[in-house]
Amino acid sequence: MAMNSWVYDEVKTADLGDSRLNHRLGIILEQLGVHPQLSIPSACGGWAETLAAYRFFDNEKTDFESILAPHRDATIERMKASPVVLLAQDTTEDDEHICLGPKGLGTLKNTKKIERCLHPTIAFTPSRICLGVVKAAYWKRDNPSPRSERRHKGVDEKESGHWIASYQDSCALQAQMPDTLLVNLADREGDIYEWFAEYDDYAADVRSDWIVRATQNRRLQPNESGTKLLRDELERSPALGRLKIEVKPRIGRAGRMADVTVRAASVKLKPPARVGYRLPEVTIHAVLAREENPPIGVAALEWLLLTSLPVDGFEQAATVIEWYGVRWCIEIYFHVLKSGCQIKQLHLETEERLLPCLALYMIIAWRVLFTLMLGRACPDMACDILFDEQEWRTAYIVVKRSSPPSKPPTLGEMVAWVASLGGYLGRKHDGPPGPKVMWIGLQRLHDFAIALEAQEALSKRCV
Repeated sequence: MAMNSWVYDEVKTADLGDSRLNHRLGIILEQLGVHPQLSIPSACGGWAETLAAYRFFDNEKTDFESILAPHRDATIERMKASPVVLLAQDTTEDDEHICLGPKGLGTLKNTKKIERCLHPTIAFTPSRICLGVVKAAYWKRDNPSPRSERRHKGVDEKESGHWIASYQDSCALQAQMPDTLLVNLADREGDIYEWFAEYDDYAADVRSDWIVRATQNRRLQPNESGTKLLRDELERSPALGRLKIEVKPRIGRAGRMADVTVRAASVKLKPPARVGYRLPEVTIHAVLAREENPPIGVAALEWLLLTSLPVDGFEQAATVIEWYGVRWCIEIYFHVLKSGCQIKQLHLETEERLLPCLALYMIIAWRVLFTLMLGRACPDMACDILFDEQEWRTAYIVVKRSSPPSKPPTLGEMVAWVASLGGYLGRKHDGPPGPKVMWIGLQRLHDFAIALEAQEALSKRCV
């Protein structure tokens, strides 16, 4: 089978310093993409292909950034087609426990924990279509230093610097796409004063906006109301209206729709003390969404959001809340990356080999989410925008047990068929298919396509 069109689109600007490496990048991406849950030898399907993959990962020209670079180029092109792009960033841990017994350093019960951290920035549309990875940082976490030592370090010397670096990259992208509004999203770990001050350092026509969930009840500069703390200022602000927010289910917590009261205010923050330098005053906007009457025995939902976006009324405040809700999509991305692509099962001995492979799986995780969410957002679109003719014809034959039509079906129909191959039943109470049935269905679709292609080739020989 020829290289899938989506693979070609994601690697066409690759520049690894050797055309053979560029070509091999596409081959390995397709091999791992159709079987993300399998081991590398099983996905490659033979010793020669497996050896080529390992040599690719071991090549000094194939590093983490160079593998992601062509995908970033493709992502930027998709971003330019959307009037608003939400850039969600977060940190996930990928710890590894090494058994020291075989290395002669202890018994089989002795292990060493290596803490690894991945901090990507993923682009989404407000309708939650995943556009791709625009930036990613990866590092090993050292032994934590005492708080007294961290106080003397600048933000660039701490892990906090990755959140600001993501925002700086967003501003660089904003300068490239003046017709698209970029908004960087962060959970409570992104509540960093230096980030807010960074916003004022950029010109108004090139800086990206941001929404951060507050973790601190920050101090305010003296004002007419006399309030000294951020939450107090929002408490005294009048309610702008009420809004329904979907609370996602988690372990030990059922999903529900929360009825929240919305308040907003513009505040001038008092800079926190820093050793050796002073921070400037900043004026930001804050939105408080709080559930006044939660169900009995359930903790009330409360989001205190800080933003650079204007909040002059209920409609704008509701938009800030709605856009921040898209941040949850990066958690789904992590789920696909860890459970669907099984990155915790990678054993490539060295970081230099691991990182190129991780970059490939990050592209594959995007593909799964992009297919799933585009099918939900644009179900009436022709499916050939995402699937090759061989793929949709195969899905039709396997699911419908009849000859395929001459025209491609809709994307909504195709996504449902692929999900059914992954175990999705499609009952009335099931809801839309999720990422797990999608990545399993895409694997099975590829296997069926190979079998059908082989059967058609055999039929031609027998004629």
